[in-house]
Amino acid sequence: MRQSLPRRLAHAAIVGGAALSLAGCGINSVPTAEEKAKAKWADVQAAFQERANLVPNLAAVAKGAADQEKGILVGVVEARAKATSIQLNGEDLSDPAKMKQFQEAQNQLSGSLAGFGRLLANVEAYPELKSITNYQMLQSQLEGQENRIRITLRDYNAAVQEYNTTIRTFPDAVGAKIFYGAKPMVPYQASTPGAEVAPSLEGKL
Repeated sequence: MRQSLPRRLAHAAIVGGAALSLAGCGINSVPTAEEKAKAKWADVQAAFQERANLVPNLAAVAKGAADQEKGILVGVVEARAKATSIQLNGEDLSDPAKMKQFQEAQNQLSGSLAGFGRLLANVEAYPELKSITNYQMLQSQLEGQENRIRITLRDYNAAVQEYNTTIRTFPDAVGAKIFYGAKPMVPYQASTPGAEVAPSLEGKL
């Protein structure tokens, strides 16, 4: 038996109201914010990986240093191996311990690169460096990559803040808890003063 027009309209109104109610409870906003944060994290890992890919080029630069000083380069290479061995997926972003492990590995590589930069701070002491054709290119690439890392970390932390706010505020918090069991994501924290600022490698490396 066909429903009357008023009944059909009432049914449509109820269905529409239910859909709007669910939408207002984080059905769409929670996964949208989550996927955005995961995408920003992928950018972070790509930026760190591109920096790691530049490390082998330091071997050419190290030719201008004394043998005993090349031990610093060994430290850089070892730190790179550790940093690239730790990768976090989207599910790991809610685990503070795993995020800390990743941060510590990247910070170790950052420190090693800074030490190598200080070694070659006085390029006058290593005249051979000036004859290396890719020296200026490597210097520019490293500076650019440090800047990209800073930007991707900033964007990731902004996305994490948006996601964490979404799952904690009404009405999205309802859907976040009932439908998704959402957990807060961990922001990337700089462990050293000024680490959020891209360092200048001019005349250093």
